[in-house]
Amino acid sequence: MPVGLKELPVLHSVPGVRLGTAAAGIRKQDRRDLVVIECAPGTKTAAVFTKNRFCAAPVIVAREHLAKGAPGALLINTGFANAGTGAPGLEDARACCAALAQRLGCARHEILPFSTGVIGERLPVERVIAGFPACLANLSELGWADAAAGIMTTDTVPKGASRQFTFGGKTVTVTGIAKGAGMIRPDMATMLAFVATDAAVAQSALQAALVAAVNISFNRITVDGDTSTNDACVLLASGRAENPEILIPQGTGYEALAHAVAEVCTELAQAIVRDAEGATKFITIEVNGGASVADCLEVAYTIAHSPLVKTAFFASDPNWGRILAAIGRAPISNLDVNAVTVHLDDVCVVRRGALDPGYAEARGRAAMAKPEITMRVDLGAGAARARVWTSDLSHEYVRINAEYRS
Repeated sequence: MPVGLKELPVLHSVPGVRLGTAAAGIRKQDRRDLVVIECAPGTKTAAVFTKNRFCAAPVIVAREHLAKGAPGALLINTGFANAGTGAPGLEDARACCAALAQRLGCARHEILPFSTGVIGERLPVERVIAGFPACLANLSELGWADAAAGIMTTDTVPKGASRQFTFGGKTVTVTGIAKGAGMIRPDMATMLAFVATDAAVAQSALQAALVAAVNISFNRITVDGDTSTNDACVLLASGRAENPEILIPQGTGYEALAHAVAEVCTELAQAIVRDAEGATKFITIEVNGGASVADCLEVAYTIAHSPLVKTAFFASDPNWGRILAAIGRAPISNLDVNAVTVHLDDVCVVRRGALDPGYAEARGRAAMAKPEITMRVDLGAGAARARVWTSDLSHEYVRINAEYRS
């Protein structure tokens, strides 16, 4: 069961953005697996993509198409990632774009493709195209919840978030959906995330808001340390709110928009960790007292990626020696081990590099037994700080990934 996740919150519609979902039988029958997100004319688009050098064909094509202008629609399929498929994979992605463009009456480059699922297998183009009529028939500004379900793979629940704020006397909406549960250690965004707003905003300000949000949300989570070949995060802005246009990445309007986008992205990112494959714990790792934010992040991720630490969390075992070992091998240039302090929630386990004299094992076990835990590490080297969210490593994670292609 996901840790602390409830039903989808209310997802406010975004005027100018319609979503349609269908069960196209792309890999499995009788499940929603195809989504079209239609953008009104004039919609601006910001995007960030994976830095994995084996990036998927749809990532390559989406980048190419974005360079030619704003999209008219986004096309998302689950089941097959269309990654590691070489030139034929590019042909498949482009064929799907061309077929959807023909139905929508736009140019092929106005379609942005996104795929998620099994790596290394060809996309069943005929099945994807056959699902278009149902997707287009279902297009609706109210289609967010269905789309959140339609982009899932090993996710156990759909993930969505929504915020509204007022600027210039107009209500502005930001709504987003995401998918991801494994192969999560983003290096730009998560596996797939789609966020939209009706704000009137210039392209440069929109891109700045997305990058800032991604850097404190999707780029601060990890489940297993694996960056996907298909990671993409898109932010659409239809401009239908009719607010005073936000022209530059500063000022009251920009700050309000950036804050709302960051909140939506953070809620989605945390939902991915809460629904991580086989997760029983949602863990916040806060590293304070660093010489730089980069040092703090290196320490946080070294702890979060340690299989020994993650399995200790699964067992509710306050094995503080594993934590110290992870801190000690973090790739930072200077570390005074005698200055390090570690807390599990409010329980001080390590002080000045050794077991705290007041520590009691029972208190440590009680802290580790909670479904949500905060580990605080103080490096005693400066004023920098950083936060990362992660999960434990369970038997179920191994089972899910061992059986993923079966």
